[in-house]
Amino acid sequence: MGEHDTIDSGSESVSLREALEERYLAYALSTIMHRALPDVRDGLKPVHRRLLYAMQQLKLDPEGGFKKCARVVGDVIGKYHPHGDQAVYDALVRLAQDFAVRYPLIEGQGNFGNIDGDNAAAMRYTEAKLTDVAAALLEHIGDDTVDFRETYDGEEAEPAVLPANFPNLLANGATGIAVGMATSIPPHNAGELCDAALHLIKHPNARVDKLVEFVPGPDLPTGGIVVEPRDSIIEAYKTGRGGFRVRARWEKEDLGRGGYQIVVTEIPYQIQKARLIEKIADLMQAKKLTLLADIRDESAEEIRLVLEPKSRTVEPELLMESLFKVTDLESRISLNMNVLSRGKVPNVLGLRQVLREWLDHRQVVLVRRSKDRLAKIQHRLEVLDGYLIAYLNLDEVIRIIRYEDEPKQELMRAFKLSDVQAEAILNMRLRSLRKLEEMEIRTEHDKLKAEQSDLTKLLKSEDKQWSHIASEIREIRAKFGAKTELGRRRTSFADAPDVEADIASAMIEKEPVTILLSEKGWIRAMRGHIEDTSGLQFKEGDALKSARPAQTTDTLVLFATNGKFYSLSADKLPGGRGHGEPVRLMVELEENHDIVEMFVHQPGRKLLVASSAGYGFVVGEDDVVAMTRKGKQVLNVSQPDEAVVCAPADGDMVAVIGENRKMLCFALKELNEMTRGRGVRLQRFKDGGLADIKTYNKKEGLTWIDSSNRTWTVNDLKDWTGARAQAGRLPPKGFPKANQFGPKF
Repeated sequence: MGEHDTIDSGSESVSLREALEERYLAYALSTIMHRALPDVRDGLKPVHRRLLYAMQQLKLDPEGGFKKCARVVGDVIGKYHPHGDQAVYDALVRLAQDFAVRYPLIEGQGNFGNIDGDNAAAMRYTEAKLTDVAAALLEHIGDDTVDFRETYDGEEAEPAVLPANFPNLLANGATGIAVGMATSIPPHNAGELCDAALHLIKHPNARVDKLVEFVPGPDLPTGGIVVEPRDSIIEAYKTGRGGFRVRARWEKEDLGRGGYQIVVTEIPYQIQKARLIEKIADLMQAKKLTLLADIRDESAEEIRLVLEPKSRTVEPELLMESLFKVTDLESRISLNMNVLSRGKVPNVLGLRQVLREWLDHRQVVLVRRSKDRLAKIQHRLEVLDGYLIAYLNLDEVIRIIRYEDEPKQELMRAFKLSDVQAEAILNMRLRSLRKLEEMEIRTEHDKLKAEQSDLTKLLKSEDKQWSHIASEIREIRAKFGAKTELGRRRTSFADAPDVEADIASAMIEKEPVTILLSEKGWIRAMRGHIEDTSGLQFKEGDALKSARPAQTTDTLVLFATNGKFYSLSADKLPGGRGHGEPVRLMVELEENHDIVEMFVHQPGRKLLVASSAGYGFVVGEDDVVAMTRKGKQVLNVSQPDEAVVCAPADGDMVAVIGENRKMLCFALKELNEMTRGRGVRLQRFKDGGLADIKTYNKKEGLTWIDSSNRTWTVNDLKDWTGARAQAGRLPPKGFPKANQFGPKF
C-alpha cells in the first residue's frame, strides 16, 4: 500500500481477538446445543429427533410399511437438517443396528452393516420404518405436549424435544464430543429404569445407593460381563462420572482326552469383531500371547470365536486373563453424563437427577396434553350444544338456511348461537339429519362431560398426575421389560478373578534350572537339575555358596545380613555360560552386607529369622516377597549385629545354638508371628552371638549333619529343653564343631 493510500471508506476495522472470541463462542454454543449433547428429557440429539419426526410425518409407523431410506434422508435434509446426506444416513443406520443401540428406534430392511464393522448398503437400497420404542417417544406429539420451533428456512415447524414416553437417555445411551465438553452414556435396561423411576415417584428423596439396587449397571446390546466393583458403580452413578470394565462372555468346550477350546459368545460393546481378531492375531505373531495357539471365527448369526490353548495343561481362566490384559476382550466403557439439562444447560448429572428430569418432563407433557384435550372437549361441547338446538328447531333452521340472505347471522340471532355453533350447523351434512343422531349427540355430550370432569380433577391434583405417570411407566415396563425378548437383561455382573501373579508365571515357559550363588555373590541359572556340583567353575578365589533346583517360573528369595529379603524371577537370571552376574547389580545391597540364604519361594510357608544378637521371630513367606530392587526390610538389626539365619518354621520346637557352643530347645509357639521388627530374645549369651537355628518336631527328634555328611538324630532332648531366652548347655555328643545344623532348604 502506498504512502498516501487510504483504506476504503466502506470497510471497518475489527479487533481480531474479539472477533475470534465472539465467533468461536457462537460455534461452541451451536455445537453443544444443536449437535453433540443429548437432551436429558428424550435422550436425543437434534439429528435423531429430526429423523424420527420426519419419519412420523411420512407415516412410517410400526404397523405400516417401509419406505426407502433415501426418501427419509431427503425429507430430513430438505425440511429440518441442512447437513450432508451421508451424515444423516449414518445416524439413521445406527438407530437401526441392534448391536449398536439397545432399543433400536428404527426398523431396517436390507443391509444395515454388522458387528464386524462392515458398512450398510447405500440408502437407495435400504428401507426403514419406526419401531414401537420410537412410537413411544413420539406419542401425543400432536397434542401440544412439546414446544415447536421454526425450521432453518422458516417454512416448517419441528419439535424442540419429544414427549418421550420411554427413558431413552439411559436406555439407549449417548456419545458425543462438543467443544470443551463431551458425553458418554452406556445403554441400560429399560425395565430396571422404569423400576427406579417408580421408586423415585414414591420416594422423591431416594438416595443413589437405593436406586442402584434397581439399576445395578449398564445393559449393553452386545451383552458381556461387567467386572467393576459395586462401590465404584455407586460412585459413578452419584457423580455422573466413572466407568465400567466389561469382559467378553466365554465358555470352555471339552474336546475329549483332556483337550479343550474356549468359545467366546459375546464381545464388549462397540468393539468390532474383525478388528479384535486381527489384533489378537498380530499379538500372537509378535509372541506376546504365549498361551494361545490359534483363533478362529466361526460366527454365523450368533458370535462364536474359538480360541485354542497352546497346551491342554494351561488353565482356561489363566489363558483368558492373559487375553483380557492385552486385548479388547476386556474394554472400559466410560460414563460421563454430560447432558442438556432442561434442554438448555450443559451439565453433568447423576443417576437420580437424570431420572428426576425425565419424570418432571413427563409431568409437563401430561399437564399440557390434559389442557389441550380440555380445550378440544370445550370446543366439541359447544358444537354439540349447537347441534341439539338445531335438532330441536330443525324446520326453522332449514327455513333460515334456505331463504335468508345471511343465514349465519340469522341463526345466531334467532337461537342465541355462538359463531362456532352457527358455523358447525351450516357445515352439517344432510345425512346427519336422521333421527338417531340426536341420541348419539346426547351420549357423546355426557361422555365428554365426564372426561372433562376427570381432566379438571387431574390438573388440580399433583398426586393424581404422578399416579397417572406411574401407570404409564408400568405400561412401558410391561411392553419393554425383563419378561420380553427385547427387554431381558443381556449384560451380567461378576468379580474378576485375581490371578495377576499366575499370569506372569504362566507366560514363562516352564523349564528346570539349577540356581547357583557363589561366596562372592555371583548368581547364574544353569539348565536342568544338577546333582553333582563338584565340577562347576567359579572365578579365581570364589566358590559355591548355595545351589537350588528350581523352575524358570519360580521366584527366588534372598535373605541378606541387613535383615532385608530380595526377590528375583528365575527366568530373568543370567544363563549358565560364564560365571553369571553379581547379585549387587540386580538388587540394592550395601557393600558391607552379604547374602545369608537363598531359597525358592513357596507360597504359604512360614520362616524363622534371627540376628546375631539372639533376637528373632516367625514371618509368613508371602509377606517377604517384593519384586523391587530395594527389597523388603523384615528383620531390624543395628550395627554391629547382623541377620545370620533364615530357616523354614515347619515344626513345633525350636533348637538354637550360640557361638559359645551352648544349645537351647523351646516350643515354637513361644515366638510371635510378625511382618517386621526386631523380634524377641531366643537365647541369652555371655559372649559371642547366635550361630544357627532350626525347627523340628518333638516326636521325630532333632537332626543335624556333621562334617563327614552323616545325619544324626537325637530324640531325648529333656536336658536342653527349657523356656525361650535361657542360656542353654553344651550340645549332645557328635554335634559339629562349626556349630551349624546343616542345610535349611
